[in-house]
Amino acid sequence: MLEISKNFMDDDFLLDTPAARHLYHNHAAKMPIIDYHCHLSPEMIAEDKPFASITELWLGGDHYKWRAMRANGVDEHYITGNASDEEKFDKWAGTVPYTLRNPLYHWTHLELRTAFGISDILNGNTASEIFAKCNARLQEPDMTPRGLMRRYNVEAVCTTDDPVDTLEHHRSIAESGFEIKVLPTWRPDKAMAIESPENYREYVSLLESASGVSIGSFRELIAALKIRHDFFHEQGCRLADHGLGYVPFSECTADQAESLFAKVMAGEVIGPADTDRLKTAILIELLRMNSDSGWAQQIHFGPLRNVNTRARNELGPDTGFDTIGDFKGAENIASLLDRLDSENKLAKTILYNLNPADNVWVAAMIANFQDGSFPGKIQMGSGWWFNDQIKGMEDQMNALSTQGLLSRFVGMLTDSRSFLSYPRHEYFRRVLCNLIGSDIDRGLIPLCELGRVEQMVEDICYYNAKRYFNF
Repeated sequence: MLEISKNFMDDDFLLDTPAARHLYHNHAAKMPIIDYHCHLSPEMIAEDKPFASITELWLGGDHYKWRAMRANGVDEHYITGNASDEEKFDKWAGTVPYTLRNPLYHWTHLELRTAFGISDILNGNTASEIFAKCNARLQEPDMTPRGLMRRYNVEAVCTTDDPVDTLEHHRSIAESGFEIKVLPTWRPDKAMAIESPENYREYVSLLESASGVSIGSFRELIAALKIRHDFFHEQGCRLADHGLGYVPFSECTADQAESLFAKVMAGEVIGPADTDRLKTAILIELLRMNSDSGWAQQIHFGPLRNVNTRARNELGPDTGFDTIGDFKGAENIASLLDRLDSENKLAKTILYNLNPADNVWVAAMIANFQDGSFPGKIQMGSGWWFNDQIKGMEDQMNALSTQGLLSRFVGMLTDSRSFLSYPRHEYFRRVLCNLIGSDIDRGLIPLCELGRVEQMVEDICYYNAKRYFNF
């Protein structure tokens, strides 16, 4: 019989030393969750309807699982097609044993244990029984969207919302007396999507309707966005998010911005250099708004989106065909932050790099723009998307530790569309405690600093985010 030192996913999962176990069980585990970046549906939270099945809750919209199933040879009919819920679940269950060493294997079993109390291993043989157990559990009143948020000790979540959104569901949630804060996040990506003039003009029309401003110029575009920015602020928004493939920075005068905007609105596809100029002009105006309103802002950069044309045409965007880009970013980001800092318009800023090769320069970059006004004002974001697994999180924290102050890090988020993704916070907290606990075990952190380390863990898991965002 093979002898092993630890059982799979026991209470000390990922915790290799006594110090790691102490930090997690006595400090990290008890902290509430502030999930300051996610893609949850405010409508689902407002309506709080029971889920039809575990398939709807678990597989609907989860492109992580979809990518794994495709890699395992599963036909699209059982992924995004019209197969029954049980057929789709069976195909996912049959894929799970092939995800060993992929974070999906751990996430899957953490979610089964923490949400459903199921410790069985999911595979083709156990699929039918686990499907039935999950569906039975989902009929209980505490397994709705709000019930799951309560179950995971969530204090606040920030959804991702377009400037033209009415935010009616956020108002409904607030008026219902739901004790967990559900706040909007300003995500104006479509206001910068000038590459396709036809689509852009359609979006500008929606922005006109939402703002009440007739948009015939660059100046009027910014005025309309400012009206919506103010509306979001009135609805409790205190956080912006800017999702970019790469961060543009190219000088653009006011006259150039007006001319280029007019060309786009006339249906002209402008060249790459002019696209960068106009995008830069819009982005700087948006970031100035964030500063003027006292918001924090997030800048996500590095993805190549929808790289499979056939799949995009058949299934649409955001269906699991994005990847890591290798854009050059340091110079543009330095110039952008410097421009805002020189105007005293640099808000609290979190930079998320998708390419892990960028970790060290991002960690070094943020130190250039700390100004003493707030601890950790400029942040290196947590391991994001392709990096929210053990090595990715460790690499991000190691880079931040060597170039800055890990103690001031605002910690983890789910970046998810699933109400079952909160165990990613547990996963992160275990990795964090193991990383720091290992340093104690190796004599790299003195035991006399244990109190400081304990507070550091609680800060990264909860208090730093609470102070930073001040929701």
